[in-house]
Amino acid sequence: MAQNMARKIIAQHLASVADIVPGEEIYLTIDQTLTHDITAVMGYLAFEALDLPRVKTEVSVSYLDHNLLYIDSKTPDDHIFLQSIAKKYGLYLSRPGNGICHSVHFARFGIPGKTLLGTDSHTPTSGAIGMLAIGAGGMDVATVMAGFPLRLKMPEIVNVKLTGRLRPGVNAKDVVLEMLRRYGVNGGLGKIFEYTGEGAKTLQVPERSTITNMGAEMGATTSLFAADDIVRGFFAAQNREKEYVPLYPDEGCAYDDEITIALDQLEPLVACPHQPDNIKTVAEVEKVKVQQVYIGSCTNGSYADLAKAAAVLKGRTVHEDISLTVSVSTRQIFQQLVVDGIMDDLLACGARITEVACGACAGIGQAPSTGGISVRTSNRNFKGRAGTADASLYLVSPEVAAATAVRGVIADPKEFMDVSPLAEIVEPDKYQVNDNLLIAPLPPQEAARVEIIRGPNIKPLPVNTPPAQTIRAKVSLKAGDNISTDDITPANAQFSSMRSNIPLIAEYAYSRYDPGFVARAKEMAVSVIVGGENYGQGSSREHAAITPMFLGVKAILAKSMARIHKSNLINFGVIPLIFENPNDYGKFELADEVVINNAPAQIQAKKVFVENLSKNAVIPAIVDASDEEIRMILAGGQLPFLKSKV
Repeated sequence: MAQNMARKIIAQHLASVADIVPGEEIYLTIDQTLTHDITAVMGYLAFEALDLPRVKTEVSVSYLDHNLLYIDSKTPDDHIFLQSIAKKYGLYLSRPGNGICHSVHFARFGIPGKTLLGTDSHTPTSGAIGMLAIGAGGMDVATVMAGFPLRLKMPEIVNVKLTGRLRPGVNAKDVVLEMLRRYGVNGGLGKIFEYTGEGAKTLQVPERSTITNMGAEMGATTSLFAADDIVRGFFAAQNREKEYVPLYPDEGCAYDDEITIALDQLEPLVACPHQPDNIKTVAEVEKVKVQQVYIGSCTNGSYADLAKAAAVLKGRTVHEDISLTVSVSTRQIFQQLVVDGIMDDLLACGARITEVACGACAGIGQAPSTGGISVRTSNRNFKGRAGTADASLYLVSPEVAAATAVRGVIADPKEFMDVSPLAEIVEPDKYQVNDNLLIAPLPPQEAARVEIIRGPNIKPLPVNTPPAQTIRAKVSLKAGDNISTDDITPANAQFSSMRSNIPLIAEYAYSRYDPGFVARAKEMAVSVIVGGENYGQGSSREHAAITPMFLGVKAILAKSMARIHKSNLINFGVIPLIFENPNDYGKFELADEVVINNAPAQIQAKKVFVENLSKNAVIPAIVDASDEEIRMILAGGQLPFLKSKV
């Protein structure tokens, strides 16, 4: 039977016999994992608790790439802990300065047809080379490192047929912004986007990675391209051609849905504040005055991206009202830009070069001014994402960002230059291959003698208790639509350094969205949160599930939930409830008293009646979980459930 690429990989990695039917639960063996420093500690604490001598995956990599702005001792302590963990348990470690996890991984570790699970929602970036790459929380990654399969609802597979070729000045970023315009921030939930067609063959691997990276903004499970001759050439340029494996969809294979995007019809697009799907053309927002421009990140920090930005900037000077910063995605690319003289062009125009790290994209450094407007090539523009609560972020391509840096207002480079030479800028035939900042796993006997170095900020992983027979609680928060994990656990250098200390970071839960939440939750002791559509969108950070649990939140009752966050809630024993009737959302107010009687039995039945005693109303809700996930909730979360199995 003819199969598409996603189904091929899934069929080859099924851990048990199952019908591959959309919506049904499947279990996948995972070949590779990745973690990064601000999501890793919780995952490795969970792995430690399983008391296993070594990871069981083919390749696991711990990246130190996000928070390299050491504002105090917390983050360097975390990095030393993570290095000792890698040595102890058989992981690779990518040292600070080597590059951003997603960009390094598909270049140096990824293999077409393999599966990858990472503690970051942008893990699907590796779909650019034909991997089935999925984002998850640290607990799920700990689970697969322990040799257990990944539980997953089988997604629908959508064929995105690309035709034509991008015109000069139009970037792969505009392809995925067009996808966001069509699907919105939750239209990809329960879907895998598979990019095919003659247009796909015109895109180089880093261009494909821009598209697969931002599939996360639609809530997609993952996105992927074929491992074709373009991928073969990329592997050759990385001196890894022997590891290349071809992967194509079978002729005549079926998809659950199909759309077409004509690349030659696209124009430069902008994601306007404060959601990635608030899409307009550059022409519709041009002349908006800007104070800051940021070019780089895992989304648009490739060689060709930065070379195109430099071509726009060459011979010009950054506008006097603009602060322009550039961050390269990997050390390998940085070195190539230096060799080819492109870094000189960036410096000459007045760009400030930051270190090779996630940095500004994750709100770690380069915060905008008060009420400022920042134009960025990164992937998210949630309110507060950049570290300034009242700033406005616009997401654009490197070409548009460079033009904006020159003009001082949002601009298209074709307004002041001939953009046709941009089409000639491509990735190098050979990259600067140097893996000396990758520490390989130790042999088992040597690893067994390694002592874990644990700084004072690293606190034990909190573990929930099984749900009580009767859950009596109050509503500690009533939230609106599209609550992000940034809203729940804010992102900047200060907060990121707290991620290994749940009691400390819990003090800042919802601090930007509702500053009174923590005190209210503590006073209530036991509470529930009511949310709107797409609750928990954005980053995979499981702190957004752990900190409310730590503060006594027993359940989230929402209209809908983002996939990764829902899984994180289950992993930590928080009950994910979905309104049977979304209009019942209006029947709750802050501080309402609610009760769930016979809670374990109702959870087991996957339908819970929430009695709102304050409103004298009974609201039916669905427990959106599989049979195994129900057992996890009833055990108090995945860790106690797994420990019983181990």
